[in-house]
Amino acid sequence: MGELDTATITRAYARWAPVYDFVFGAVFEKGRKASIEAAERIGGRVLEVGVGTGISLPDYKRTTKLVGIDISEPMLRKALGRKRDLKLDNVEALSVMDVGHLGFPDASFDVVVAQYVITAVPDPDAALDEFARVLKPGGEIILVNHISAEGGLRRSFELQFAPIARRLGWRPEFEWARLQAWIDRNPNMRVIERRPMPPLGHFSMMRFGKAA
Repeated sequence: MGELDTATITRAYARWAPVYDFVFGAVFEKGRKASIEAAERIGGRVLEVGVGTGISLPDYKRTTKLVGIDISEPMLRKALGRKRDLKLDNVEALSVMDVGHLGFPDASFDVVVAQYVITAVPDPDAALDEFARVLKPGGEIILVNHISAEGGLRRSFELQFAPIARRLGWRPEFEWARLQAWIDRNPNMRVIERRPMPPLGHFSMMRFGKAA
């Protein structure tokens, strides 16, 4: 199975930018709000990876300090407009950045949130390594993402849909075992929660804690 590359992802999300909120806003809403609620239970400074058009930014409390990054400049322009129009002064910065090479010092954030991101990056393991690096001890990585079915009709559909999905900017085949293997390689990280999300449990919210 082929891997994604940065150029393919960047082109795909430039095409998605004008219609992303309309197409995906409602579909992703439950997972988006669940991850925000989980982040705000921890509090402090939050990094939102793959902030996109900034659709989630107004859902955070104004007391939550936010930094958002995305690989897509067209998507990020929409996020900057949203920050300006809604006067979201708690948003410290919105920057174009590669998730595999985050431009932040170690232990910069109390929480790293990545909603529908980890299957849309060229190297998920490198991205997770960077999330863990910039996370403070005692903090959490919160992912919301599709996890592949292990068998049955949904698994067959995912495999057939894979070539189209890559052209759209994501990979549909992404198994929990890949995340578990990353956890196993990082003894300072642990699984806190894995919870199915609507619609139909197709997505999951996953919380990983960093040892204090």
